[in-house]
Amino acid sequence: MKEKKELEVTQLKADCQLDSFDFETTEEIDPFVDELIGQDRAVKAMDLGLRMEQEGYNVFISGATGTGRTTYAKTLAEKKSKTQEVPDDLCYVYNFNDSQQPKALQLPAGTGVHLQKDMEQLIKELRAEIPEAFVGEEYEEKKKQIMNDYQQQSTEIMNKFKEDIKERGFVLQNTAHGLLPVPINEAEEPIDQDEFKELAEDKKKAIQEESQKIQNELEQIMNKIRNLKSKAQEKLESEEKKIALAVIQPIIANLENKYYDCEQILDYLQEVQQDIIENLSEFKKQRKEEQSQKMALLQKKKDPESFFIRYQVNLLVDNQDTEGAPVVCESNPSYYNLFGKIEGKSELGTITTDFTMIKPGAIHKANGGYLIMRAKDLFTKIFSWETLKRTLINQEVVVENIGEQYRTVPIASLKPEAIPLDLKVIMIGNPIIYQLLYHYDEDFKKLFKIKADFDVEMKRDQENLQKFASFVTSISQREGIRHFTCSAVGRIVEYSSRLTGDRTKISTKFNEIMELLFESEAWAEDDKEYIEQEDVVKAIQEKELRSNLVEEKLQEMIDRGNILVDVAGQVEGQINGLAVYQTGQYSFGRPVRITAQTFVGKKGVINIEREVKMSGKIHNKGVMILSGFLGGKYAQERPLSLSASLAFEQNYGGIDGDSASCAELIALLSAISGLPVEQGLAITGSMNQKGEVQPIGGVNEKIEGFYEVCKLKKLTGEQGVIIPAQNEDNLMLKDEVVEAVEAGDFHIYSVEKIDEAIEIMLATEAEEVHQQIRERLDELATKAAEFAKGNQENEKE
Repeated sequence: MKEKKELEVTQLKADCQLDSFDFETTEEIDPFVDELIGQDRAVKAMDLGLRMEQEGYNVFISGATGTGRTTYAKTLAEKKSKTQEVPDDLCYVYNFNDSQQPKALQLPAGTGVHLQKDMEQLIKELRAEIPEAFVGEEYEEKKKQIMNDYQQQSTEIMNKFKEDIKERGFVLQNTAHGLLPVPINEAEEPIDQDEFKELAEDKKKAIQEESQKIQNELEQIMNKIRNLKSKAQEKLESEEKKIALAVIQPIIANLENKYYDCEQILDYLQEVQQDIIENLSEFKKQRKEEQSQKMALLQKKKDPESFFIRYQVNLLVDNQDTEGAPVVCESNPSYYNLFGKIEGKSELGTITTDFTMIKPGAIHKANGGYLIMRAKDLFTKIFSWETLKRTLINQEVVVENIGEQYRTVPIASLKPEAIPLDLKVIMIGNPIIYQLLYHYDEDFKKLFKIKADFDVEMKRDQENLQKFASFVTSISQREGIRHFTCSAVGRIVEYSSRLTGDRTKISTKFNEIMELLFESEAWAEDDKEYIEQEDVVKAIQEKELRSNLVEEKLQEMIDRGNILVDVAGQVEGQINGLAVYQTGQYSFGRPVRITAQTFVGKKGVINIEREVKMSGKIHNKGVMILSGFLGGKYAQERPLSLSASLAFEQNYGGIDGDSASCAELIALLSAISGLPVEQGLAITGSMNQKGEVQPIGGVNEKIEGFYEVCKLKKLTGEQGVIIPAQNEDNLMLKDEVVEAVEAGDFHIYSVEKIDEAIEIMLATEAEEVHQQIRERLDELATKAAEFAKGNQENEKE
């Protein structure tokens, strides 16, 4: 037999060489300030994404939770934003042409709040000064003169008309239907009905005709008087406007001088001035006493103050204190939180609104800068993603209450003017979300052209180790915990490598590293100046203890014999495979008994788990690969006459994965050949149809799980685990297992071919095993043929 490849103690764990550090404690080294370690690919992608100014170059950060994605995105965006200009303030003002469509103003940063205050002061002054301008003697005298002129002209016209019709035998008389011409007699008294009836017919006809003629003339006279009144009113209003302008113009001019370089404000002030002139009556009104509460309930009364809301400025975004471009992290990207809303207030059972109730969203606040949010949060909020896409495609943000576009009967509401958008969106999510969006949402690939991939591991080289130590320093300083000794940092590095499952790498899941730092601080004694190696070890052990209840229960069941596991002796058709269990953050391994039975027939390999639908697709594939190996190895010259069954004993929760395919094959070969399997050994590894052993995951947990069972049932010095050779770099075993190997109480072997594993597990040369199997298969084929021949003869008889 070939010599077994047993791994040396130095191959079982990559200790951190403390001589690679040039410090006694982390207090001696500078903290890491770049906030990101080992993410060169992501750094380059982010840098490109933030430098691109063309549309569609938004950034999707892909990676696992805890790799510093959010922190780095915010840090880099803030760093980039400091070199950019502060964006404009955003305001909404009343649209004097259409009150349902408020106007948007984009003003230089810091201007909005001043305009808001200036408009409040402007209206306050005008409401006080305009009424005063109309109570002076000069105004009253002018008003009296205009009205007197009107009265005089209208009186002259009427008097002249009365004289004219009197000469024609008529006078004007007030009736319920207004002024009417009435005929008079020689005594100049109105003719009554009786007197009129006694007149001759031709006289009556002449009076009626003349009366109609005078009636027509009267209408013309009244129109003339009304025109005179209108002219007088116009003249009066013109005088009032002159008086009002004398008050308004100096104040408006003062504001125009203040905002001389802002065309939008100048245009707005002119519109305000014109509206005030057209609504002088509102400024001249004297305040009336409020109605009683009872009357207010019976009759809705318009609040006199509501008119003056139109002159307010709704400051949506105030950037006066902003330095550079804004960076907004939205943790709850609901529709309203992102795009704003139009609020309303209840008044006597009805909902009213106005432009001052338009509220901003994160899009408004981040306009001109960066918006950071998590994809998972965004896609759990109704309408948010579709509206975000539309906003980015159209490059404008519209404030619209949710669902308005889907209503069958539209509800009257405001339609604020859209605001141009200049925004870089940074979305953070996992690789699965990215792939789904990229393949199934055609707009996504157009809008998020930059993908920044965050890795979960980095090389364990000298440069990264120094950065890692600096990271520990930065956490100690930032969080106010004690510094760590050099040996403690070494132990943290080893723990980090263990997280990656690769001795050549260290983890970039810094949230888990931070947890270890905090817990080490908690377990360290109060009188210690620094956190030492034993404190880190204690924290790791306690963290494991908090999570390994299920593991302990399974160990107890193995100890009591409820779960059958043999770790000594030899058994035909039975082998110890290794499985990994995941319970939250904690994973552990334990052996699982795999058995095989062979019998006469041609059904091939029957996977019992598959038959009862407890097997996953990958495990089914692994079993089918076994059939391929058996056919290629033993059925080149004859059919494979075999019926065999494979089972994971005491498996009640299903199984998946192909890491047990090597164990399943050896159990099957043992059952066919009759050669017993060493029960003190366990094996893990998948294989291909050519018999090459392939790497698997969870190798550390699997080895430690079998070691714990062996220790529970007593170590014999013959026990051990066989692993794929490719998994050697993944070994970061616990100190206890390493010490057991060093003492010769436990062994770890690595194999590249299935034949190497066969020789170890069956204690027989591989070629001899294959020969015995061929012979056994020939026997099974002969028996099957004899049985078939006997059946045929019986049928003939």
